[in-house]
Amino acid sequence: MSQQIFKYKNLSVAYMTLGSGKPLIILHGWGSSSKVMLPLAKSLSHMRTCYVIDLPGFGASPNPETSWDIDNYADLIFAFIHEIKLSKVDILAHSFGGRITLKLCAREESKDLIDQVLITGGAGMKPKRSLSFYIKKYVAKSLKAPFVILPGSLREKALGQLRQTALWKSLGSSDYQKLQGVMRETFVKTVTEYLESSLPSISQDILLLWGENDDATPLYQAKRLEKGLKNAALVTIDHAGHYAFLDQPQKFKIISEAFLKNHS
Repeated sequence: MSQQIFKYKNLSVAYMTLGSGKPLIILHGWGSSSKVMLPLAKSLSHMRTCYVIDLPGFGASPNPETSWDIDNYADLIFAFIHEIKLSKVDILAHSFGGRITLKLCAREESKDLIDQVLITGGAGMKPKRSLSFYIKKYVAKSLKAPFVILPGSLREKALGQLRQTALWKSLGSSDYQKLQGVMRETFVKTVTEYLESSLPSISQDILLLWGENDDATPLYQAKRLEKGLKNAALVTIDHAGHYAFLDQPQKFKIISEAFLKNHS
């Protein structure tokens, strides 16, 4: 097992291949990388050829040149499937990877390319918001309001200075505060796009495998996914959180194997 490179536009996207059998593309979550997914890939490598990708901006893959949205990442995976001449692939996706997978599966051209899907801790559903969230949102809009009337170049310069202030940074999430440049813009684009409208277009069989104590993408979001998808089943894992495959690796492996065996 060694790192390989997939050339996509001007990017050198890193991935690893291990195992044998029907192809399984494995996608990590935001702020993560292929390293986090490798133990899971190894546990499934006896029944699948696992392609574990470092999404652009993570792991060994460089940042995109400009900010990306979910469709850009979906385009990348679509191109990857064609580049390595895969047919009827399965996908296993965690968190942010789940967003990409939902967007990809909703496309008409993916119906014949993507077979079975396993999403764990998948993001993309509109979350319930607390009062503090709306207060922060209101404050942020109020801070930006005086700069909106400025000409383009002055407006961007002023907003850039605003974003460097301690007050502005305190309004963002911990993930947002850690980011800069195109990846900060990418984060905003991806987390503010909700995918409920994509669900009716998805026909693949999907297993939603969730940690019962997931606090990043809570169980109510998984239930909403299950309700919106045509062919989905939700299974929860006790004593597991957002990284259910790390919290309960043996349980996760057994359930994943059973799902994949039924669809080989």
